[in-house]
Formats: sequence, C-alpha cells, structure tokens
Amino acid sequence: MLLKQMQYFTSVVKNNSFTEGAEECFISQSAISQQIMALENELGVKLLVREKRKFTITPAGEYFYRQALALLDDVDRVKRQTMRIASENKNEIRIGYLRSCGVSELTTALAMFSEQHPDTLIHVEKGTHEELYQMLLSDQIDIAINDQRRAFSDEYRNYELITAYSFVILNRKNRLSNLECLSPEELKKVPCIIVTSKQQQETEKEYYKTIYGLGDEYILAENLEEARLLIAGNRGYFITENCLQELEENEYTKRIPLCRHEKQIEKKYCAFWKKSNHSEKLEKFAHLLYEQLHL
Repeated sequence: MLLKQMQYFTSVVKNNSFTEGAEECFISQSAISQQIMALENELGVKLLVREKRKFTITPAGEYFYRQALALLDDVDRVKRQTMRIASENKNEIRIGYLRSCGVSELTTALAMFSEQHPDTLIHVEKGTHEELYQMLLSDQIDIAINDQRRAFSDEYRNYELITAYSFVILNRKNRLSNLECLSPEELKKVPCIIVTSKQQQETEKEYYKTIYGLGDEYILAENLEEARLLIAGNRGYFITENCLQELEENEYTKRIPLCRHEKQIEKKYCAFWKKSNHSEKLEKFAHLLYEQLHL
C-alpha cells in the first residue's frame, strides 16, 4: 500500500469528485481511478461504490478515510520535523517575503544579519500572502515577511514590523490623477494591477474586492517591474504602501492616498514564525528589518 494511494483516495473523498481530486493531486482522472482500484484490490474490500459519474463511500471506506487522514497528518508532521532538524544542523535560515514588495530594506537587513552571522546560510523565497502562509505552515520557510490578513495565532510569533499607509500609483494622464485622495468607490471602473502568481490570482482578486471594496477588473503582473510598465502604459493603477513596496511617483506617474471615509487605509506588516521553531537568529533578523523600516 502506497502513501500516494492514500492521498489520492482522501483527495477524491474530500472533494466528492474524481475530477477535482485528480486536479488537486496533479494527475489524470483515469490514473487516480486506477490507483484507487489498485488500493481496493490490495485491501480486498470496496471503498467506493461507483454509480456512473457519482460514487458513495462504503462503511469500510469511511473508516479507511478517517484513519488515512490521521496517518497522512502524522507522516507530514514527521517530514516537517525532520526538515526542521536538518535545517538547524545546517545552520541556515529560510526567509519568505511578498512578491509584491520591494527589497531595499530587506536587502539591508539581510546584509547586516549575514555580517553578524557569517556561518549562517541564508535562503530567500518569494510568494503571495497565501503562498507564504502555506510555506510557513509546511516548514518550507522559517520566517515569513507578510501583511496581516488573519487574526494573530498563539502558535506563532507575530512580530509587528510596521503599520503602513496605502497609496494608489497611476499614470498622470489618468483622469483620477488630479484628485488629492482616492476612495475604493472611485476606482471601481479602473483596472487594478495586482502582483501575484497565476495560481493565486483568484485568491488575490477576492482579497482586493472584499477588503478594499474594489471593482471586478484586474490585470495580473508577475513582479513589480511589470507593474511599473503597465502603469506607464496607463493600463490601470497599483495599490502600494509607504514601506516595503518600491513604486514611487515620477514624471509619468502619481501617488495618491487611498482613503475610506476620508481616512487613509492602513495595513500591518509582520514577521511570522512558529513558536515551536523559535530561535534567537529569527528574532534578531526581524529586529534588524524593523530598524530598517523605521529609519
């Protein structure tokens, strides 16, 4: 019995669909069906009763599903702990930061940290908010430099770096560039440029629509440089902050405060890491970055 077969089975049951289960596991529908049939043959029992395009789970399948979830969780925990111990022995630190953010303060903090800890190997990853959250959850990174979108968890060290003020960067030819302050309502008919991966674009769109109250039209940029080019071409606007994000106004663009009820919108940026993985080095790096953001 393979762990992969357990993963395939639990994914199909969880999604109540062979198609969605296959997509989640990145294999074809026929392949996942064959793997579950092989699992049933090895066990000598029926786990699922197939009825055309639907299926029902048998009592044995229900039991196996619950036990498989627990076992897969144990395996994942062992894997994360093994990676954490290996990371400690290698004397390294793995840092994740938002792909929509600039790197000037981060670069300086990294340089200072490297100078103080020359024997520590530093790895840097970038991602969207959700990608960083998942990387931190699965121990792929040790510390995430991220914006706060969830309530603080007691399982994490939530090191508050700075409260940033939101701005809109747009082309000076845009009719809205003459305003002293912009509201989400005024931006609803203008495309919003978001820096995100293709896999996370729907999640990011939903965030901007729900939290900021923006419209339905978005343009995807893979990095800040592409966002700059889109703004220069008057394709839309980009939401930035007065820290971490390096999109400033110039002769072609203008930066205008983003306000709600005549008050500028704020956003917290934090350094997050698991309390179970706490180390003086993580605390030190977070403090160095905090100092750079408050110069």
